[in-house]
Amino acid sequence: MTKHQKRLSVPKSWPVERKTDVFTVKAGAGPHGEEGVPLVVLLRDVLGYVDSAKEARFALNEDSILVNGQAINDEKRPIGIFDIIAFPGREEYYRVFPDEGGRLALTEIDADAAGSRLGKIEKKQHVPGGDVQLTLHDGTNVTVEGDGEYSTNDSIVVDNDDKSIVAHFPYEEGALVTAIRGNHGGKIGEIETIDVTPGSGSNTVGVSTDDGGFETVEEYVVVIDENFTGDDSSSEDASGETVSAGDDE
Repeated sequence: MTKHQKRLSVPKSWPVERKTDVFTVKAGAGPHGEEGVPLVVLLRDVLGYVDSAKEARFALNEDSILVNGQAINDEKRPIGIFDIIAFPGREEYYRVFPDEGGRLALTEIDADAAGSRLGKIEKKQHVPGGDVQLTLHDGTNVTVEGDGEYSTNDSIVVDNDDKSIVAHFPYEEGALVTAIRGNHGGKIGEIETIDVTPGSGSNTVGVSTDDGGFETVEEYVVVIDENFTGDDSSSEDASGETVSAGDDE
C-alpha cells in the first residue's frame, strides 16, 4: 500500500486545492474510512494555524487540540462529517459540516454545542446481555437498553464525555435532513417522501427545499435539527459561518 496521496485523487469531500502541489498528506487508520481528512490538512490548509506537519505534531503534543472531546497526538488522524474540533486555549470550536457540493467545511459553534456530536445510525444489533449496539457512521458503537426506540438511519447526539445519548432524531417524513454527498451535497430540507426500492437497490428520498427540492439515495442524507445548521429554519445550503479551503479547478 502506498504511503503517498496525490492531490488530484483525493475524495471530492476533502477541502484541499488540487493543482497547487502533486502530493498531500495520506490519512492514517481511523474513523470515516477513505472519506476521512487528515487532521493536519484542516490545521494547515483550512485554518492556517500551522505551516507543516512538524508544527502540527508540536501543537498536538501540547494537548491543545481536541477531537470529539479527546486530545489527539496523531496529525494524520482522519476527520470526517460531524466531528467536533476544539481549541480550548483559543476558545474556538468547530463542527465538520458538508458545504455546497458535499465538500467538508468547518462551521464555528459555541462551547456548549462542542460538548456533543451527531451520529447517523448505520447498523443495529443485539449484544450479549440483551442490550442493543448502535453503530454510527464513523464507526462509533453506542450500547442502549431495549430495542424499540432507535432505528437505522435515525440520528442521535452523543455526549463527548460519558457517551450518553442526549438527543434522538427519527428518520421519517417531515424530518430535517442534510445531504452529505452526491450532486446535492450540502443542501438542507425536509423529507417529503421515502421510496423503498425492492431487492438490494438503495431506497430513494425526496427532499423539499426553498428552491423546490431534490431526490437522492437514502445513504446520502442525515437527519439533523436546526441547531446543526446555525439557523432557525431550513434553507438550501448549510448556514452559519464556515471555513473552507479554496479550489482552483
